[in-house]
Amino acid sequence: MYFFSESRTVIEKLIHNSTRPVPKQIASPADRGYITITMRMNGPIILLKEGTENSQGKQQIISNINACQVVAEAVRTTLGPRGMDKLIVDGRGKTIISNDGATILKELDVVHPAARTLVDIAKAQDAEVGDGTTTVTLLAAEILKQCKPLIEDGIHPQITIRSLRTALRMAVAKINEIAVKVEKGDPKKQRALLEKCAMTTLSSKLVASQKEFFAKIVVDAVMQLDELLPLNMIGIKKVQGGAMEDSMLISGVAFKKTFSYAGFEMQPKKYLNPKIVLLNVELELKSEKENAEIRVESVQEYQNVVDAEWEILYRKLEKIHESGAKVVLSKLPIGDVATQYFADRDMFCAGRVPDDDLKRTLKACGGAVLSTCYDITDNFLGTCEVFEEKQIGGER
Repeated sequence: MYFFSESRTVIEKLIHNSTRPVPKQIASPADRGYITITMRMNGPIILLKEGTENSQGKQQIISNINACQVVAEAVRTTLGPRGMDKLIVDGRGKTIISNDGATILKELDVVHPAARTLVDIAKAQDAEVGDGTTTVTLLAAEILKQCKPLIEDGIHPQITIRSLRTALRMAVAKINEIAVKVEKGDPKKQRALLEKCAMTTLSSKLVASQKEFFAKIVVDAVMQLDELLPLNMIGIKKVQGGAMEDSMLISGVAFKKTFSYAGFEMQPKKYLNPKIVLLNVELELKSEKENAEIRVESVQEYQNVVDAEWEILYRKLEKIHESGAKVVLSKLPIGDVATQYFADRDMFCAGRVPDDDLKRTLKACGGAVLSTCYDITDNFLGTCEVFEEKQIGGER
């Protein structure tokens, strides 16, 4: 094998210690006027990292099909209204019971490269449509199963793929022929069709016995969204106790009662047209860090430090009260002093509110999530028609 380089000066100095001029073009091996280096390659050129396996051919295609068949068998028994649930226990001991194809395949942690394509298909179906995850997995695996004899008979995969694409066009044409159009001009017909679709989806779930009840709730929730359909704005809260028929749809934002102190019971439980302030501020006396060190020379200096902490806290509480807000929600803790302070002024407060609930409140009521208690103006406050605390099941 011949190696040529335009950097001829370096090669010539290393071999002949020559100062001959460097040519501008790559020389050919037959040109005797230029230096050529000839060496024998004793082994293959390694392009992939060590340990990488390269497999191809008919046997590898059949192996990929077999791997996909194993994945399909794992979810085959969950299909349909009489499908069974799967009990999955992960390495941390977390238990999941589900008959949703995407959930099961995601928890199985498939490592085979070809089999993972079925997992990706189920995830894409779940993100795009929200239903039919098991169906697309089984359909893809069955198509591969029918292609397996063709591969074994020596038919080139490209020929099979062209045939499948032809079948795809014919299937899409047939679907468009029998498809039922949604009449958006008639709200009653549109709602009836959406409820039928929701009931079909719920037929294979645990709530199948009450699918008519839950279908109405689902359609009501989706109809309240805007045209972009931000599904993350629909929250689901699970409360123990009661029957399935006790489930309800709240046209607003709901979150569980957070950890609170004794002064919480003195606060009003219902407000009409209140102003709401959303905070990312800790309203309690902060404990010092483990590696913190404060050196004082006298008792008075220590008292000054304590008084400064209390003054900072009360200054924050006064600023919130002066803003005119009646409801205070924060992602960080609200201590007992702040809780009693707000209760004495007929204000409601809740700390450690989950981030998702705070974002929904922001979308529904307006305002902004503030990281300071100073300079709170009406532009940063939200508002709602009714703010109320209720007892549902065993929680509030």
